[in-house]
Amino acid sequence: MSKLFSPVTLGKQTLPNRIVIAPMCQYSAVDGQATDWHLIHLGHLALSGAGLLYIEATAVTPAGRISPSDLGLWSDQTEAALARVLKGIRQYSAMPIAIQLAHAGRKASTQVPWEGGKQIVPTNGGWQTEAPSALSWDGGELPPLALGQAELSRIRDAFVAAAQRAHRLGIEVVELHAAHGYLLHQFLSPLSNVRDDRYGGSLENRLRFPLEVFDAVREALPADVPLGIRISATDWIDGGWDVEQSVAFAKELQQRNCAFIHVSSGGLSPLQQIPATPGYQVPFAERIKRETGLPTIAVGLITDPEQAEQIVASGQADMVALARGILYNPRWPWHAAAKLGAQVTAPKQYLRSQPAAFKNLLKA
Repeated sequence: MSKLFSPVTLGKQTLPNRIVIAPMCQYSAVDGQATDWHLIHLGHLALSGAGLLYIEATAVTPAGRISPSDLGLWSDQTEAALARVLKGIRQYSAMPIAIQLAHAGRKASTQVPWEGGKQIVPTNGGWQTEAPSALSWDGGELPPLALGQAELSRIRDAFVAAAQRAHRLGIEVVELHAAHGYLLHQFLSPLSNVRDDRYGGSLENRLRFPLEVFDAVREALPADVPLGIRISATDWIDGGWDVEQSVAFAKELQQRNCAFIHVSSGGLSPLQQIPATPGYQVPFAERIKRETGLPTIAVGLITDPEQAEQIVASGQADMVALARGILYNPRWPWHAAAKLGAQVTAPKQYLRSQPAAFKNLLKA
């Protein structure tokens, strides 16, 4: 029996299988508000048969957006726009939905990728970025402002407010984004955090603000709402954040009722040297799972059903997340179920589509 298609529990939320659709920025919001693109994009992925669907990285403040076109959840207007999208999806899909709450820190105020992705300065329609320290992601960029205590409290409270809005929307799983060089990751790494106060220097100090955010969000949500976190297990740079520090961070999170860790890597600096091969990040998820017992989501060039099956069947991770691969093939779970002799949920309108050789593949 396929392990990939067996149920898994996050907190009190049971997923029907272990295939996760990773959060993928769409750069298609207007003033932080979800649009018809989000209804189309998330709607068709909600028909894929995966176990969990992530909404993309969702900014908790306007200044926390990667680009002016990023999705947000900081106001009644952004909440209402996302509510409309979710209503449309849930009319036809019961797939559990997760949201990734984020603040881009020094990587904010950029062009959308298809326009080059370069920093937009305030005089050209961008905004002043903010970070743990006044160090830019790229030496040619306008440096961010180093955050003071009042600003840290404001951002922490913004994460809390966004999580409460997500809960009001009926979103089943909440994740904090502490990966890919964004704000919480910037606090973790000694390459981006050179503060000399209680939030910088030692590992204990660099963990402090991300843990304060996690604690505040965990306290604000009902105990039965799974709260997890996405991390970059390593910066892929000597002297930066690494897997040993990630394990230490995970152990702190384990004591705080963290439901899962979504394990990625990189994104902090353009100097990173990433050996991108199939499943290259899986060993990080495996180690964190082994040393903490926390459920893990593995991600990164996982494209083959047999590969995904082996990852979860061997215990390297509890779930696998697909990103670009499922954009290319939105019915990946259907094809994986066919290969692995499993069954997957599909809309009743599509039940007649299954080939005769797999007549028991799809179920409503």
